[in-house]
Amino acid sequence: MKLSRIFISGTLFCFLALNSVLKAQTITILQQDKPTSIRGLSVVDDHTAWISGSKGYIAKTIDGGKTWNWQQIKGYEKSDFRDIEAFNDKEAVIMGSGTPSLILKTADGGQTWQEKYQKTDTTYFLDAMDFADNLHGYILGDPINNKFLLLETKDGGETWNESKNAPDALPGEAAFAASGTCLRVAGNGSIYIVSGGKSARLISLQPGYTQWQYTNLPVTHGQSSQGAFSLSIGQNQGIIVGGDYANDKKTDSVVTIHTVHPFISFTPPQVGPAGFQSGIEHIKSGIFLSTGTPGSNITIDGGRTWKQIDSTSFNVCRKAKHGKLVLLAGNGGKIAILKL
Repeated sequence: MKLSRIFISGTLFCFLALNSVLKAQTITILQQDKPTSIRGLSVVDDHTAWISGSKGYIAKTIDGGKTWNWQQIKGYEKSDFRDIEAFNDKEAVIMGSGTPSLILKTADGGQTWQEKYQKTDTTYFLDAMDFADNLHGYILGDPINNKFLLLETKDGGETWNESKNAPDALPGEAAFAASGTCLRVAGNGSIYIVSGGKSARLISLQPGYTQWQYTNLPVTHGQSSQGAFSLSIGQNQGIIVGGDYANDKKTDSVVTIHTVHPFISFTPPQVGPAGFQSGIEHIKSGIFLSTGTPGSNITIDGGRTWKQIDSTSFNVCRKAKHGKLVLLAGNGGKIAILKL
């Protein structure tokens, strides 16, 4: 009887603590009403973050999001900068997805930008960018001749070359340039890609291997608006989100990765997010934040159950590489902060 009372008390305490954590999450708008759709977001630390968007806009904060310095990069007013990678308050690389496909870099805090890559070929469309460290990074592009485009830099974005070991693509398969997070590069050099369209797959390459690993994903796919849009790797697990952006109320496209390599298994959530999600970010042990057009959701149990914490539409959410700051961004120049 005593043990039963202890067990019940412990269970009740855990439930109340869990409920308290969920209620504590709030999302607060910091900026909005700008003529740009933001999909690129890079949070360096608790003070510095950069965003990039359509119509050539970028912005930077050095006070944790309280104020933002906006600019429309001269000569690139028609560019759609779908992703950005910032190293500090001076250095950043931005990626233009459309035609021409572009990569620009600044070393002086955005005062000047140098073009490091350009392709006017309309078959090129860049989807996402990620770096293992300040020197070694990759950019993923839609398939060309049944191969995903994979650009690589080893000098911090100064030069870019097409990888000779790009992953294979199935007919009708592509990646989504929705949040810059369909590509993730781990600190050890592991590369992870999620795809959609006719097929939905997790594509990965581990350090020391030359063969890519391809695993079908149990998420909605088959149409150009459907598939896996984003993944985030946490501690010994990862979570993949997506769905159908043309039917963003569907709630069947989230899976948890239990073992990343070499054997991969997936588990659907018991309670999923409230609809289509275009971005996901690992916050800390067992806690992930996801966001999309129907709003933002959080899990504190490693993806088993999700709770919607906000109904505002966002495209991307990212956590500081060195710190706790978590920001979200979306259409209309909207930028917000997650308060834990």
